[in-house]
Amino acid sequence: MEKNRLEAFSDGVIAIIITIMVLELKIPHGSEWNNLLPLIPVFISYSMSFLFIGIYWGNHHHLLMIMKKSNSRIMLTNLNLLFWLSLIPFATGWMGENHFEANTVALYAVILLLCGVAYTVLQKEIERSIKDEANFKNAMKKVTKKGIISLVAYSISIPVAYFNSFISGFLILLVAIMWLIPDKNIERALSE
Repeated sequence: MEKNRLEAFSDGVIAIIITIMVLELKIPHGSEWNNLLPLIPVFISYSMSFLFIGIYWGNHHHLLMIMKKSNSRIMLTNLNLLFWLSLIPFATGWMGENHFEANTVALYAVILLLCGVAYTVLQKEIERSIKDEANFKNAMKKVTKKGIISLVAYSISIPVAYFNSFISGFLILLVAIMWLIPDKNIERALSE
């Protein structure tokens, strides 16, 4: 199967995820500025999730750049990633509506952890499909290190949410910053 179908499907699902999230921003009743105040936590959680979805979209695009053709294993692992990403709007809405209470932040971290695991599984499946291309395999080793750090940070942020949801959110945000710019090693490997 050509990889462009996989890319197009993934882009469509990600666009729908973002659309669903923005629908959680309810229009306030009233035209005063203070009517917007109750929406601040919802807007903050939306902004965080928009950032994460955008980061996954960019890194997913970079990851698929190294793939020449898709196969059934790659399609299934990609679908697994999209499943976990599709749960982000639920966790985003719950977290924002409940002002970042411990359970909501912990669930958000769990879903991000599962997204990270699914992305790592997809990455490994794509690596497995690359035959005898040492430059790509070396690039993927560097990406794997970032992935492991991310999974550890998400795992730590889950119990930390019950002590301090701000610190948990900060750990989650650090992961976003680490992945904000897709890994240049993949681009270098493509140009070699």
